[in-house]
Amino acid sequence: MVNLHHKNYDIIMIMNKIKYIITFTLLSVFLYACGGSDNDIEVTPFDTEAQALIDGDSLTKFLSNYYYDTNIDSLKPIEPGKTALINESADKLKRINVTENDINYTLYVYVNNVGTPEPMKGFPTVMDSILVTYQGQKIARTDSLSTFETRRTPVWLNLNAVIRGWTYGFPNFKGGKNVTANGPITYENGGKGLLIIPSGLAYGNFGSGIAIGANQNLLFYINLFDIVEDTDVDNDNVPSIFEDPDGDGDPRNDDSDSDGIPNYADTDDDGDGVLTKFEDKNLDGNPRNDFNDPNNPTLPDYLNFKFRFSKQ
Repeated sequence: MVNLHHKNYDIIMIMNKIKYIITFTLLSVFLYACGGSDNDIEVTPFDTEAQALIDGDSLTKFLSNYYYDTNIDSLKPIEPGKTALINESADKLKRINVTENDINYTLYVYVNNVGTPEPMKGFPTVMDSILVTYQGQKIARTDSLSTFETRRTPVWLNLNAVIRGWTYGFPNFKGGKNVTANGPITYENGGKGLLIIPSGLAYGNFGSGIAIGANQNLLFYINLFDIVEDTDVDNDNVPSIFEDPDGDGDPRNDDSDSDGIPNYADTDDDGDGVLTKFEDKNLDGNPRNDFNDPNNPTLPDYLNFKFRFSKQ
């Protein structure tokens, strides 16, 4: 009896060898054609600054061609007698100037309702967690809109882990009042509006999968229901927004122990082997107010590598 399994295996091995030889030959030809040297390959860097200017012009045109129809809570192409978004009052259409990686952008925030939270909470910071629903749309060069994502069930997100347009846009809204009974989560009088975002504060020149192309300006209808004030990302008893020793308002660029982990995500901010939450000599649960080094009285213990104290 012929061993068909063994025979098929031999055939497969032969075919794989042939494929390997062909692939190796083609790769060799390609490398030879390229000169075999990285120095011969020129890569033109993407001009982010130029794209930011293009996006700025595109969004200005878009805002001039649409108005907000309060009857349907949606944008519509401009009509006679209607106020274009670009001409809305400053309390309705906010222009947020943002600098990211030395590039200047303008983000637009349309405020339908600021929000009336109960219990009373303030505006979220760029590090806080938020409970939201949203609908995302792409703004085409022809000013047409197409929906790429709709989120109807509230979801918790952290404003430091989303596109930068959200990071800077949501702090213009507050949450609402939780009136949930036995059904789905329900809020009243939450923040509601639009985020109109240039591509540089969204997915840039890379895009996102097949849904969002490169250099795509985006529009989001958003609802903000609730926030976690003073979100503590790394649970070290120091709210993430305060893990900003250089005081520039951006905790992302603060790394006190130079370990490659920014303070807001580092459980041992000074790298002294004692967790930040335990460098709390007065035992009040707040490492920010412990200053026990007489030679450096303005530096809190949790940022002072030379001073180690653990309440454990």
